[in-house]
Amino acid sequence: MQNRRDKAAAQRFFRRLLKTTRTVPRVIVTDKLRSCRAVHREVMPSVKHCSHKGLNNRAENSHQPTRQRERAMKGFRSVGGTQRFLAAFSGISPHFRPRRHLMTALDHRAEMTIRFAIWDQITDAAGQPAKT
Repeated sequence: MQNRRDKAAAQRFFRRLLKTTRTVPRVIVTDKLRSCRAVHREVMPSVKHCSHKGLNNRAENSHQPTRQRERAMKGFRSVGGTQRFLAAFSGISPHFRPRRHLMTALDHRAEMTIRFAIWDQITDAAGQPAKT
């Protein structure tokens, strides 16, 4: 997640990408930032470059779990705020999402009862009065 990307950053990205893949791609699909177009013309002018709205959906869909976790707090104001939230939330989230497809409904209810009891014990939520 970046606020902006200048030409030098895009150039570093493309060079690192080419170094790791060690092959020349047939097509490059990027977002519509002009810095990508400028670097593309310099670094690999022979490769076709596409920057249409729907073409990078494969890359965007790889972030889907992160987007699901963010949904409760949509509208982050900064990259740092996003990182702080995801760092804390990624450790807590799996505790309340057991691998449901591997268990029966009865086992799932029992497991969730245990997990909520553990959560209450850790956070002392059961013994503390509600704040108003």
